[in-house]
Amino acid sequence: MGLMGELARAALADGGKVTGVIPQSIADQEVAFTGLDDLIVVNTMHERKARMAELADGYIAMPGGYGTLDEFFEVLTWAQLGMHAKPCGLLNVDNYYGQLLAFLDHAVQEMFIHAPHREMILSADDSSDLIDQMAAYDKKPIKKTEWVHAMDKKRRS
Repeated sequence: MGLMGELARAALADGGKVTGVIPQSIADQEVAFTGLDDLIVVNTMHERKARMAELADGYIAMPGGYGTLDEFFEVLTWAQLGMHAKPCGLLNVDNYYGQLLAFLDHAVQEMFIHAPHREMILSADDSSDLIDQMAAYDKKPIKKTEWVHAMDKKRRS
């Protein structure tokens, strides 16, 4: 069983409610975890992402690979564009995301990322700390025109 299955089992064992969203093509290739409170089968990965975004109150990326990074940066970009104001966090277990966070700080210094947008990424090495940060999150989206003009002004100075 993969990490997502282990997480689902642990959450269910602790009395949590678990909803899974899986594309049909992946459900056909592997055994979908059927012990969930709700298993939603969709047609495509795009539908999966949209459905998960619709269901979520916030987003946490645990250590992972391409899919994890893809999904995290997509919802973070949506927040940057003002499409939602939900918290986005990285569970930085054993400093897994340390180099990524350093790179994002570098991108701010190079003026490819606006500092307030970098601040939208919450991070902690402990899940309780990250949940507390997310519960306290009250970030209002910055209109795209405001940050584009701010970055242009910085580049010209």
